[in-house]
Amino acid sequence: MKKKVLISLAAMFAVLMTTPLALTAQAADQNTELTMTFITFGPVPQEMQRVQDELNKLLSKKIGATVKLLPINAGAWAQQANLMLASGENLDLMIDGTLGFFTLSSHVSKNQLLPLDDLVAKYGQGISKSMDSVFLNAGKVNGKLYILPVIHEFGGNFVICMRKDIVDKLKIDVSKIKTYNDVEATLLKVKKAYPDVVPLVPQDAQSTIVKGMHDWDRLGIDIGAIADSGATLKVVDIYETKEYADLIKRAHKWYQEGLILKDAATSKDDWSTYVKANRAFAFLGMAKPGFDVQESLQVGQPMVTAELIPPYCTTDNVIDFGWTIPRNSKNPEKAMQLLNLLYSDPEVFNLLVYGTEGKDYVKIGNNMIDFPKGLDSNSVGYSLSGYSWELGNQFQGYVFKGNTPTIWEDTKAFNGRALKSKALGFVFDSTPVKDEVAACQNVLNRYVPGLEMGVLDPRTLTDFIAKLKAAGGDKIIAEKQRQIDAWANANGMK
Repeated sequence: MKKKVLISLAAMFAVLMTTPLALTAQAADQNTELTMTFITFGPVPQEMQRVQDELNKLLSKKIGATVKLLPINAGAWAQQANLMLASGENLDLMIDGTLGFFTLSSHVSKNQLLPLDDLVAKYGQGISKSMDSVFLNAGKVNGKLYILPVIHEFGGNFVICMRKDIVDKLKIDVSKIKTYNDVEATLLKVKKAYPDVVPLVPQDAQSTIVKGMHDWDRLGIDIGAIADSGATLKVVDIYETKEYADLIKRAHKWYQEGLILKDAATSKDDWSTYVKANRAFAFLGMAKPGFDVQESLQVGQPMVTAELIPPYCTTDNVIDFGWTIPRNSKNPEKAMQLLNLLYSDPEVFNLLVYGTEGKDYVKIGNNMIDFPKGLDSNSVGYSLSGYSWELGNQFQGYVFKGNTPTIWEDTKAFNGRALKSKALGFVFDSTPVKDEVAACQNVLNRYVPGLEMGVLDPRTLTDFIAKLKAAGGDKIIAEKQRQIDAWANANGMK
């Protein structure tokens, strides 16, 4: 018996000695499971488990790990994400940013995220190659990299988006719409020809008519900004500027003339609801390459745009969404390896976003895809195509039917021509003035919708400014200036 045991041990030792160490290590890592959470705005794909299984076969070969996909609906995001971070629950990859759903600076100040500099240097070469360093460095807070920008449009241009059928019937020359006076003349023309159609509606319930009609860098929150696409580092109260006063006067004039939806300040519907019901002509909003096609598909009829403000880029544009590695992660190295694939490996990215060829999509051209015959976004088993902008490097993805075949090349060029704010890379930490921010937000909620939808008399602006100051607005602006001065000094800027 003893002899048999010795023989068995010898045989096992011989196998181990002839097995490459790399393969042995990889086998040991096969059980490494990474938890990856991201935000969604609709139902989870019915067959996510199927695609997750396929993805894990691929990841096991490439990095010796698997992933558990954990989508969270936007409505529950803040509560669930913060609970996972605070509870110490294992979480390896988390979408974060500066957009309204997220609180990147708070997570950094609470030491809930890992700095990524060393991890990117060791495991993220594909990430570094995927974007200009100026955009990658925008993810730094207090000199350390905490968030990797997802690669999409790094900026936006402000446009008026209009129904093409009405534009054509009224022989409106879109190329000549360049100023707000041109916009006003167009809206008046539509009002006269189509009295039952509202010329201008808000883009959505979170937008106003005025928001976006200027090129300020708001530095994270709507109190204190730098003007002229961020040409300087001087923080000012935007609500005290002549430009803002002129804009709300214009909005009020349009409202009185019947050019703006009467219940715009309280409406919960977005522009598409009104256009589909043949009740609206246009909206103002931030755009990007392919925006015409995107909005046309949303309402089932052609839409056209005229650019009013050229593209400009701020920190918020770059890290509105991005990837972080929580301090709770038990496998930060593997997490970074997975991120590296999402930014540099089309096979992994397209499987995660579009699912399986033949089941979830079919190829119809060089890099073009469509849903399989008889299926659409509602009936297909799996698709995260509506979230390709969130899941890594969008530029390595397929192009869905209906979009311009050159959409990714066009977006790269768009990013290249965007005017970059001098404060690009600065992230405001509101923690020192959190009480003032909360108090000022209550004031903003009370006044901004009415003023920026044209409902309130512009003379109300005086009371609005006074209420903001009483709530601590000047203290917030001073803190922003202090932080941006320190940031500029640390980066050798003047």
